[in-house]
Formats: sequence, C-alpha cells, structure tokens
Amino acid sequence: MQKTRPKHLDIAKIRLPLPGIISILHRVSGALMFLAIPFMLYALEGSLASAERFDAFRSCISHPLVKIALLGILWAFLHHVCAGVRFLFLDIHKGLELKTARLTAKIVLVVSLALTVLIGALVW
Repeated sequence: MQKTRPKHLDIAKIRLPLPGIISILHRVSGALMFLAIPFMLYALEGSLASAERFDAFRSCISHPLVKIALLGILWAFLHHVCAGVRFLFLDIHKGLELKTARLTAKIVLVVSLALTVLIGALVW
C-alpha cells in the first residue's frame, strides 16, 4: 500500500507545537540581541563620554518608541536566558517527556513575559 504524501506544504495550515515556537523564539531573541549590540555599545559610550552626552542619552531614552524598543531588547534577553536554561536541562536529558517539555515551554513563555512586564514597569 502506497502512502499519499502531499506534493506541497501549506505553511498556513501547519501548527507548530509550543516547544517548537519557544525554540524559534530562542533563535529570534538571540538574533535580536546580536543586532542590538552596536546600538547598545554606542549608547553606553555616549552616556559615559561627558555630562552633555549623558543628558542627550537621557532625553533620547525618554522617547516612548525608544522605550518600547528597549523593552523588546529586555524581553529578548529574558526569553533567551529562560529558554537557554530549559535547553541546558534538555541537553542533560531532563524534561524530555512530552508532558514535561510542554509544561517547561509554557513556563519559559510566562516567566519571560512576566519578568519583562515587571522590570519594564519598574524602569518605565
């Protein structure tokens, strides 16, 4: 008996499980942090150069769009750390069962978002 296989994949109909989404977000957050490095270093250098540049830096980060971008970078860092810890446990064969893997994926998502909201509210 021959199996009928699809001739093309309908990407819109494919549903990735939550652990797969967490894995993709881990890569996205790493790429986002990598791309943010030059801007963060420039901001650090500018804030340490002189009092005038520090005042310019403070006025720049007070803009709402900049704050949202910084919140995005904060989320990327927190998600990358939480998912990285999860993947370290998976590497030592802890939490490989389907139920545990799904639970830890949910925990990573909730903790990273909750920490982002908490820290963002404290510094906003």
